[in-house]
Amino acid sequence: MFEIRVICPPGDADRVSAALATVFATGQARRYPTRDGKQLRLYVTADHHDSSTNPHHTESE
Repeated sequence: MFEIRVICPPGDADRVSAALATVFATGQARRYPTRDGKQLRLYVTADHHDSSTNPHHTESE
């Protein structure tokens, strides 16, 4: 398990979260404003999909 941090415009947060969820097994994204308040920091707990949920993933990857 690992954590991903993404800084993005607020309007892109849902799209970024959805894209990460297609590649990784993710939890709910935690959202915090950047210091300047113009962007969002997304923190997502993630894990690799195992071979039973992702047929393109093999243990050698």
